[in-house]
Amino acid sequence: MTIDEQLAYLGKGFHEIIPEAELRARLIEAEKEGRPLRVKAGFDPTAPDLHLGHTVLIRKMKHFQDLGHTAIFLIGDSTAMIGDPSGRNATRPPMTREQVEANAETYKAQVFKILDPEKTEVRYNSEWLGKLGFEDLIRLASRYTVARLLERDAFAKRYREGNPISVHELLYPLTQAYDSVALECDVELGGTDQKFNLLAGREIQKDYGLKRQQIVATAPILEGLDGVQKMSKSLDNYIGVSEPPEVMYRKVMQISDELMYRYYELLTDMSLVEIAALRREVASGALHPMQAKHDLAARIVTDFHNAEAAERGASTFRKVVQQGEVPAEMDEHPLPEEMRGQAEIRLDKLLRAVGLAKSGGEANRKIKEGAVSVNSERCSEMSFSVPSGVEDLVIRVGKKWARVKLG
Repeated sequence: MTIDEQLAYLGKGFHEIIPEAELRARLIEAEKEGRPLRVKAGFDPTAPDLHLGHTVLIRKMKHFQDLGHTAIFLIGDSTAMIGDPSGRNATRPPMTREQVEANAETYKAQVFKILDPEKTEVRYNSEWLGKLGFEDLIRLASRYTVARLLERDAFAKRYREGNPISVHELLYPLTQAYDSVALECDVELGGTDQKFNLLAGREIQKDYGLKRQQIVATAPILEGLDGVQKMSKSLDNYIGVSEPPEVMYRKVMQISDELMYRYYELLTDMSLVEIAALRREVASGALHPMQAKHDLAARIVTDFHNAEAAERGASTFRKVVQQGEVPAEMDEHPLPEEMRGQAEIRLDKLLRAVGLAKSGGEANRKIKEGAVSVNSERCSEMSFSVPSGVEDLVIRVGKKWARVKLG
């Protein structure tokens, strides 16, 4: 590719590149010197599973790899112990070293669904942060002022509202910045909520005397299935990287028609020109939006599984969702201990216990709306009698299914 073509390829899916002119110069320099750029994105292993929101950055790392550059997948095992304060109104509960290490292992298994393992450095920031002594930490802290840290939106908002800010949280941007010093990064990628931290890394690199300071590239935060809040497992609006293809396919089909185009932009390699053409085709009526969404689901499932799995996902979706058949596979749960032996079971409590409702209020609403069925029988009452002679209950709430084992 020419430099202009490389910039266009790398720029798709980014919200901002700071400074963009410097990325052009760095690409030219790398080509002349035969020196690949070192491109880093960090992930704190605060949960065991990656979801498609995380893969927005991982896909951009892959694009740099495609152009011959080195991708550094940084596992923030030390920074996870602090907790990233981005967007938080309260201090994050501390994690144990055992939790962090267990989650980190799952990250390594999942990231290579996208990245080329031969062209990827997997690093842990405990390699260098764990070696910092007390004096080293004081020297690092001396390179930034409290006033600068309080410019960060998350801190400023909490300070104005009188919410506590722990001293260790103030160290988070500095430790992340020190990662860039230790790895001598040319480019660091992050979400738009990470802009402050990424720019701090650029400044700290200069303070430590590095010849080149990192270019900062931010990507939009991917909305979850609700189309409103960011994708998050805690909000139950996520698509997991390791989920079965049938589940992944079905979840993609849940998103709105408008959100579909954003997923095409951030989760596929379709160019902006191709996505604009797709939008026109749907708007003109030449292509039904449902078919465009099927195509998107097939692309995503193929990326994380394979083409055959995508076909299975499409077949299962049509049978289960469009034709109302019971899926062959679904989450299984034992009947909660406190409900065993009861002639009648509170349906709202059971829905919460098996994860088909996030709260009692949601469970009550779904039941009243007639969206709940047990063993193919629609339930509109809060309690139901346990059928005799059955070994399990197949519960459906909208498009979600679960099997409850009675034995």
